[in-house]
Amino acid sequence: MSDVTQHQLSDAWRQCQRHFHHLQHALDSIADQLPLTGRRLASLDDDAIQALDQFVLRFGRLQDAMGARLLPATLAVLQEPYEDRPMIDKLNRLEKLGFLESSDQWQQLRIIRNRFSHDYPDDPEKNAALLNLAIQSVDDVVVILKRIEEKLSLPSLLQRQ
Repeated sequence: MSDVTQHQLSDAWRQCQRHFHHLQHALDSIADQLPLTGRRLASLDDDAIQALDQFVLRFGRLQDAMGARLLPATLAVLQEPYEDRPMIDKLNRLEKLGFLESSDQWQQLRIIRNRFSHDYPDDPEKNAALLNLAIQSVDDVVVILKRIEEKLSLPSLLQRQ
């Protein structure tokens, strides 16, 4: 593995750790409000709304960093020639190598993330359901990160907690 490849992996991993840390902090801040309901969502104070906004932001950024940087860097470190291949090919290869449970799992996480671009101002129940789904899916993101961490002997994801 080249120094450049190692640096790209380390840099991507640190970025994911940073996003995960802030995502987890946001979740910890609103833990007493979970699971959300439309009524509860509508009555949250400014601090709780800010924590939810931080969660949504970091949930998206973490996935973006994983998809654009960490997953490709993982393949590069493994000397898998996938840099010019479509993302689905990369996901399928990572699944075969045991880094992903399934490529469908990653695609479902992306669908959840992308649904945040839709705002339902008149439907707090729909917003609460989407947020609850995203919060539940954090466990799937952690599983992926932990697999990468263990298989590549990276520094602990939870060391900053």
